Amino acid sequence: MNIDNNPVLRERLAAEYVLGTLKGGARRRFERWLQTDALLRATVTQWQRHFSGFAELPRAVTPPARVWTGIERRLGMSREAPWWQFWRGAGARVWGGLAVAAGALAVTMAVMLKIQVQPPALEQVATLTDDQARTALVVAADARRGRLEVRVAEGIQVPSDRTLQLWAITKAGKPRSLGILPDNRSASLALDERAVGADVMLLAISLEPKGGSPDPTGPTGPVLYKGSWVRL
Repeated sequence: MNIDNNPVLRERLAAEYVLGTLKGGARRRFERWLQTDALLRATVTQWQRHFSGFAELPRAVTPPARVWTGIERRLGMSREAPWWQFWRGAGARVWGGLAVAAGALAVTMAVMLKIQVQPPALEQVATLTDDQARTALVVAADARRGRLEVRVAEGIQVPSDRTLQLWAITKAGKPRSLGILPDNRSASLALDERAVGADVMLLAISLEPKGGSPDPTGPTGPVLYKGSWVRL
């Protein structure tokens, strides 16, 4: 397997490695890649930072009874049935499903903690980094609302006479403007195929004059951050 020219696969494997869902030979092979690939190590560090927010989760909230009832119904459980009957017949099957579900849930929760929005129906997430692989922005595709939710890291400083502009870069190398961040801290932009289509290779942020790039065909300022979509 060659992951050098597959940024999406690199992101996915790094996330699974940090979550602990990458097992066996695949995990050992990934660890061998880490020994010689500095950028891959930086990606792993980036995901570790994402998940570090779990230590700061707010206080626990007791879910309504209907939530547990729904879980029991889907798992084939019955409150009247002895617990040993459930585990004897379904334990192994349920644990396999829970392991997969837990991985997907952890990724989604980490993104929600990072961008601080109400949990949407996320399909894809992109982490945009600088040349030193430091996280600068997180972009989340909210399919339910048809929005791109963009959040800028607190440490990023932008001159008052400049604007951050988000671009989708196609596999042919052509940029598409997805919109500007008016306050350079966050934005909710329209989500369509221009942003998440199959021909989109990566996302990028450029530094532009107020109001955005005067050239509709591409950035006029420096491209500061870039990253690829990761499907959840």
